[in-house]
Amino acid sequence: MNTRWWGGLGKRVGRTNAGTVWDAVRDVHTLTRPTEVERWVQRGPTGLHALVGEVEISRERRPPTLYEAMAVVAALRPLYRLVVLDLPAADTRGAWLALAEATVPMLAARATTDSLQHTMRLLAQLRAAGLHTVADQAVIVVMTATPAMPRDVRAVARQAGTVAGALLTVPYDPALAAASPIDVRRLRRATRRAVLDLAAEVLRHCPTSSEPIPAVQVAASTAAGTAASLALQSVPSGKERR
Repeated sequence: MNTRWWGGLGKRVGRTNAGTVWDAVRDVHTLTRPTEVERWVQRGPTGLHALVGEVEISRERRPPTLYEAMAVVAALRPLYRLVVLDLPAADTRGAWLALAEATVPMLAARATTDSLQHTMRLLAQLRAAGLHTVADQAVIVVMTATPAMPRDVRAVARQAGTVAGALLTVPYDPALAAASPIDVRRLRRATRRAVLDLAAEVLRHCPTSSEPIPAVQVAASTAAGTAASLALQSVPSGKERR
């Protein structure tokens, strides 16, 4: 579910209709059955249901506020076993609040020293604000944009892994470089292994009860749309993994 302006998730999942997250916000009182939600979702190649970002700003349509989006999340909880939020960059109060309420707070970083150092500063700021649990449980996803990760970046990534709950690296893959729908079945073997590890890390933190999960898994940062869609598309579709 994309809570920010555009965000790119629609490009990664693919559009089959004109529905966006704004339609779900507008009709939140009707979201009592999966079929009502499915009117507005886009469907990924492997079964992912995505409420993509709203790009129009008019009297009739606009990107939702985070609080409006969270009302949709509350409506989705009884219907889906897992909800992923694609948040804005984690430099706003709303994003911090969403991270604090998440079962699995996720931070996506580019495979550069600047991006990883910024992520570590964010974790330090979260701890300074008293959000120690968020920082301790955060999953950092490093998105690699070049075939070989430089040695200095690998060193910073190892350091970042010591201050977060987990750090996973998604290797460079030409299929991820294009702004087009992602089908994890067509990714390179190493990339598929990485996204399966990412999905496993997310699910490891989720309750095992058969009851609906009473929280959400959150992704934040500019690469979050890719990370979130990869994680969810790598989980088999069906009621047991929705």
